[in-house]
Amino acid sequence: MHKGELAALLGRVPRRAPYRKYLMASYADNTKRAYQSDIEHFKRWGGRVPSTAMQVAQYLAAFAGKLAYATLSRRLAAIHHEHVLRGSRSPARTALVRATLRGIARTYSRRQRQVKPLLREQIAKMLPRMRGALGTRDRAVLLMGFLGGFRRSELASLDYEHITLGSAGMVVTISRSKTDQEGLGRAVTIPRLMSPLCPTKAVECWLKLRGAKPGPLFTAITPMGAVTTNRLSGLSIAEAVKRRVAQIGLDPRNYSGHSLRSGFVTSAARAGASAWQIKQQTGHKSDAVLARYIREGVSEGASVVRLVAQRLN
Repeated sequence: MHKGELAALLGRVPRRAPYRKYLMASYADNTKRAYQSDIEHFKRWGGRVPSTAMQVAQYLAAFAGKLAYATLSRRLAAIHHEHVLRGSRSPARTALVRATLRGIARTYSRRQRQVKPLLREQIAKMLPRMRGALGTRDRAVLLMGFLGGFRRSELASLDYEHITLGSAGMVVTISRSKTDQEGLGRAVTIPRLMSPLCPTKAVECWLKLRGAKPGPLFTAITPMGAVTTNRLSGLSIAEAVKRRVAQIGLDPRNYSGHSLRSGFVTSAARAGASAWQIKQQTGHKSDAVLARYIREGVSEGASVVRLVAQRLN
């Protein structure tokens, strides 16, 4: 069920209904945390709940051009959600607020900055610069994120118990992800490679420092190089990517944690992998999202014409 549909449904459900808590449980934890943060931002600005359409429109206008359109849209969704939870009439669906958001979109454009994909050759160039405990961890994070096609949130949520190492490679269990809100999970296989880019070997080296014990798979490291038990956050994974791209002369502003996932998709498309093969590895549900990366990859080196021509020779 779409978030907007769920919010509308909650608005029609009595607050004391015994099944209301189960409807609330259908919201992903990440969504709940994001909404809570957005409401806090609204209140720090001076907003209140319940609010008026005029106040919400003024809030949007105050941050137009300062925050991305997607961020403003999410904060508006959070305001709507908070009103629904309290049984109050939401101003987020009023004509005034909708028109204000449309005007912001037309003025500043809805198009968001796309981070660049991190490609195989770029990661290979980074590896010699990854030294010490931090380098060992970053190597494992980047290679696993890249060849696993993982989101940074998926990497950050991994525990030691989620990986199975063997002579053939590694099986990674993703218990929950952005497109798997029911928590059905999926298993991702990463074969052992005879290459410096082998994620299995990188994870094994990391575990020699971390230790083969339960808990977060990737953890923080102190400035003195000591391995802690504190889970590495998604933001820290993005910072690791930025740190390593800067070392090879790339602009870190153009890269993020998502560069690992998009880099895998782009590299796979360049190599001639089909959409279903890529989706099997990454867990993408939408062909439309995947197509953006595939088109980029095909146009740069793996066009369908070239692939067909190779088969005919």
